[in-house]
Amino acid sequence: MEKVRIDKYLWAVRIFKTRSLAARACELEKIKIGGQLVKASRNVNIGDIITVKSGPFERTLKVVQLVHNRLGAKLVPDYCIDITPAEVTDKMKAAAAARSAWRQPGLGRPTKKERRDLDDYTDFDDW
Repeated sequence: MEKVRIDKYLWAVRIFKTRSLAARACELEKIKIGGQLVKASRNVNIGDIITVKSGPFERTLKVVQLVHNRLGAKLVPDYCIDITPAEVTDKMKAAAAARSAWRQPGLGRPTKKERRDLDDYTDFDDW
């Protein structure tokens, strides 16, 4: 395992759902290694710092081991370490919570899970 392309590595460690999405992110200049923009064909080395831009946030990863095949979610920390600053991680979680709490008009009825969450959030029985 001497050479692994950046798009294949990001797919294997579950940053992107498909390899083509990872390659597309490279084309759109959302992937950096060591501060430099990279193409999808760029090889990754152990110890590289990868920055992935996702919306207004940037995730930072450190390569620990190289991998060719997609991993199970529990094995990902053995191959890359998320070194994103805590304040950025907190902002990402807050933005995700805000997106899930607001529903666009016209999207239909809430799902059963969303309805339960709404009931838990607006529980007025304890007044």
